[in-house]
Amino acid sequence: MPLARHVWVLAALLALLAVSCAAADGTKPNVVLIFIDDMGYGDIGPFGSTINKTPHLDRMALEGLALRQFYVSNTNCTPSRAALMTGTYAHRIGMDGDVLFPGERRGLNPSETTIAEVMRGAGYATGVFGKWHLGDQPEHLPLEHGFDEYFGIPYSNDMWPGNLRGHRHTKKPYTPLPVVRNDQVVAYVADGADQALLAEAVTDAAIEFIREHRAEPFFLYLPHAYIHRPRYARPEIAERAGGDINRAVVEEVDDSVGRVLDTLRAFDLAEGTLVIFTSDNGGATGMSMGPLRGGKGGPKYEGHMREPTLTWWPGTIPAGQTTDEIVSALDILPSLAALVGAAQPDRQIDGKNALDTLLGKPNARSPHELLFYEDEGIRRGNWKLVRGASGGFELYDLDADVGETNDLAAAHPERVNELRALLEEHAAEIAANLRPAAQSETALHLITEPGDLPKLRELIGVNDFEAVAERR
Repeated sequence: MPLARHVWVLAALLALLAVSCAAADGTKPNVVLIFIDDMGYGDIGPFGSTINKTPHLDRMALEGLALRQFYVSNTNCTPSRAALMTGTYAHRIGMDGDVLFPGERRGLNPSETTIAEVMRGAGYATGVFGKWHLGDQPEHLPLEHGFDEYFGIPYSNDMWPGNLRGHRHTKKPYTPLPVVRNDQVVAYVADGADQALLAEAVTDAAIEFIREHRAEPFFLYLPHAYIHRPRYARPEIAERAGGDINRAVVEEVDDSVGRVLDTLRAFDLAEGTLVIFTSDNGGATGMSMGPLRGGKGGPKYEGHMREPTLTWWPGTIPAGQTTDEIVSALDILPSLAALVGAAQPDRQIDGKNALDTLLGKPNARSPHELLFYEDEGIRRGNWKLVRGASGGFELYDLDADVGETNDLAAAHPERVNELRALLEEHAAEIAANLRPAAQSETALHLITEPGDLPKLRELIGVNDFEAVAERR
């Protein structure tokens, strides 16, 4: 064959390959990860709530999968988010312990690989809208961790001047709560009316992100500040909830989920999008853990770390399914990497590929022979050993006693010893393989005074109104 013919054939094959790759890129599924703050296991209809009206989450469950045994790896905001984003135990990467506060030097180390970096490396547009809480210094904000776009608050909504108790440790008054777009402060949360708009504002931004990137694969992370205290509601939401503000904030989260799913349907993206809904830790005051013991913080009972979780992908995830297979928030990163054909991080992580379980595939099994509740508990099969409220270890058969009411430690000392040895081995392995958090040279507040910044409601163009506050 003449050389020119060889060149032509090679060029044609390369062109065909390019088209094939472009087609493959075009069929990559979008991913939406919705992460609620302080929601209890029993707060939504699919997990037993008869108080909170959650029609959109109810529909999501009817069209998708409910994971009855999905666990986060920590019991408060910062460590849980660090573990989710990196697929790694927070203790291993220096992000355990207390939550981060405004103007703190510590933050998620940029050397860690986040879900956003995995997805962006696979050709995805990446956006985060909501509460970050992995460091508020410029080098710790989302744009330094693989996100193309960011809009939200950098830490919890109770870290603001409205918290009259002041900083938990220093007792000094909080500086104004900033609203950040990308890497710039663009507004502040001035009062209860602004607090009542936090869910709507980030949902608006998330929907705009979907609209802008609907023609390309995208990863959307929506970590709501709701339903963390303080809780406020717009008058119409409060009235709809019968004046119950705890119910109102849960139902506003449901509204947000409905708006996101409706947007995906409207742009004909539903059958090309995996949506995951879960929460960061057990419910705080006023929330329901359903049949589970415990809540936010404290001993690692089920109510502290088992979260109401749904996955939805019409045409891929079988409708109306439930699973009792164990999945961890640590598994999200490696599972999404497998979904999009991306490389796993080049460092030790603790999550496992649970994609088949997340997608509700027949006969899918948990990748976890052991599940660890930080370094305070361990589960193998139906047996759970946990350091209880009294400080000693307690043993429960979760199949027979999901509420952890009947301590069987005295009846099964050999099982206690076996599980305790495995827990100690786990703790020792983590301690021997630590990686440091990032530490900024200086620790500055993003803002110290409002100055000329608009209030959040002014930024998003909402007229003034008198928010309804929770009763304390």
